[in-house]
Amino acid sequence: MSIHKDPIQRRHFLGTLLATASVGVAGLALPLQSGTAEERTTPAPGGSDFDQWLGRIKGKHKQVFDCPAPNSGLPLAWARVFLMTNESVGVKEGNVTAVVVLRHNGIPLGMESRLWEKYKFGEMFNANDMETKAPLTANPFWQPKAGTLMLPDMSIDALQKSGVLFGICDMAMTVYSKMAGDKMKMDAAEIKKDWVSGILPGIAVVPSGVLAVNRAQEHGCTYCYAG
Repeated sequence: MSIHKDPIQRRHFLGTLLATASVGVAGLALPLQSGTAEERTTPAPGGSDFDQWLGRIKGKHKQVFDCPAPNSGLPLAWARVFLMTNESVGVKEGNVTAVVVLRHNGIPLGMESRLWEKYKFGEMFNANDMETKAPLTANPFWQPKAGTLMLPDMSIDALQKSGVLFGICDMAMTVYSKMAGDKMKMDAAEIKKDWVSGILPGIAVVPSGVLAVNRAQEHGCTYCYAG
């Protein structure tokens, strides 16, 4: 997969963000959610879901990977390398936490293949197959076939089994669903609802990616730019 820098798209994103802010995001925003579909309907006991997600950052060695673009899956590879190399120097897995924040153009990594195909995420986010160079129509980083990724166990599901925490930016979903709605002549709120329903299991919706990156650092994580 490859992601190309696109200043025009970035300006479009910021313009849409400003337009959305001018009328308020309440109409498009949905409650913070994480886990399975069943878990998403159950109120979290004590504190917000976001606080509880942050509370799962534990151990002596903690790092947040800031993912504003898919970047050929390298944010996931670096999270796996962080775990592997900590283990290689004698650190037990339970004493390490990796946090991956999917924000801006990085949000499609956290969504199921159905949405990639329906909304043409490959085209929308300039995400191309590394071999064919054609826009991707499915998420290659969720339950992939063995041997298809650059590192073993770097898929999102495998990383989650190793305790990696994933957050996806609510603000980016709000803005990009508005952009998609304008282009496809569809209701932005319905698109966002569809996107939230297709978030991969175990990934938390955070208020914004930049907030999640900040709070993860306040909870002791070092910072790694993975865009």
